[in-house]
Amino acid sequence: MNVFRSLGLLLAGSAVLAACSESMPTASNPGTASQTTGLEFNKDEGMQVNEFMMTAEGPGLVFIEGGRTTLGSQEEDVAMTRDNVERTVTVASFYMDEAEVTNISWLEYMFYVRKDSSEEVYQSTLPDTTVWAKALSFNDPYVDYYLRYPGFRFFPVVGVTWQQANDYCTWRTAKVNEKLAKDNDIEIPEGGRPPIESGAVLPNYRLPTEAEWEYAAQAMIGTQEVGDENQANKRIYPWDGHQARNPYGNEMGQFLANFKRGRGDYAGIAGALNDGAMITQYVYNYPPNDFGLYNMAGNVNEWVQDVYRPLSFQDVEDLNPFRRDGTLDEEKGYDKKGFQSLVDDHVRVYKGGSWRDVAYWLSPGTRRFMAEDSATSTIGFRCAMINAGTNH
Repeated sequence: MNVFRSLGLLLAGSAVLAACSESMPTASNPGTASQTTGLEFNKDEGMQVNEFMMTAEGPGLVFIEGGRTTLGSQEEDVAMTRDNVERTVTVASFYMDEAEVTNISWLEYMFYVRKDSSEEVYQSTLPDTTVWAKALSFNDPYVDYYLRYPGFRFFPVVGVTWQQANDYCTWRTAKVNEKLAKDNDIEIPEGGRPPIESGAVLPNYRLPTEAEWEYAAQAMIGTQEVGDENQANKRIYPWDGHQARNPYGNEMGQFLANFKRGRGDYAGIAGALNDGAMITQYVYNYPPNDFGLYNMAGNVNEWVQDVYRPLSFQDVEDLNPFRRDGTLDEEKGYDKKGFQSLVDDHVRVYKGGSWRDVAYWLSPGTRRFMAEDSATSTIGFRCAMINAGTNH
């Protein structure tokens, strides 16, 4: 008798909970009237609340589930920079391009800018293809062919500054949202952008923060057991193991990234090539990490948003850390005019290692910097985007 009574109470309780959850307002089901004033939505002169199912996924993006991690390098500080202390932080969920921005994507950008803007604006989009030219090296063909030759379409774009990468993100946001607005019959104000309140457009594309980039590169999600939130191990590279070769299966012994093994050794010996690439490589050539991201080590370094400063516990937030300027570490403290430092508010962090770097720089915790208006043949980028409204 007690068993049936308990069962009845359980079912009744479940029904009450279900009824409560159904009546609770959500982003996609806010109800017909305001919980604050009782005034009805979408009536006469009342507040307009548009339909919203869920944020559309941008093309080429991969969802990165946020969480707690330890950032910073656990490798020997061979550069003696002492600027990357290990620190525990939490990074909110976000989206990131599955691979670096490619030559064909940049050519598309140039095409539409030339079509829609002035010649001056178009000229500002041109990468510096002379980054391949060296006084004592015959890389001249890459100057003419690397960006535009069809065989290099899905190789990472290089020769772009941090400023150009940001401009690309701005253009991409406008172009993607223009298409979404058209698909959803949303009117765009002249010279404006689709209203955020419409629920049919995406947040801004942007460069990832250094913390987001490093978190995504670590991909510690692949090391976690179900129900165990302890992080017993940390990866040196964006994959398992302590070396740059694949430790598993049919691909055992194959290199997992495009990097420089040693002085003068970019690809190995003919007939027994190691990573198979003398310069950059097809962006999907190597296996992705556990988030599904390609080339988070090697191929090209990647720009991130952050202004460069040496990292310390004193000036790092532990939730979504990001350095946008010289707060608590002003540029006047660095003697750039006296040529004793290269640091100011216009140098930006880049990460990841490249085809021209040794394996040390493949570790996600390593970091370097360069002027935001400079470009090289070893730095590219990828875009990121916030995950609006939820952490899942």
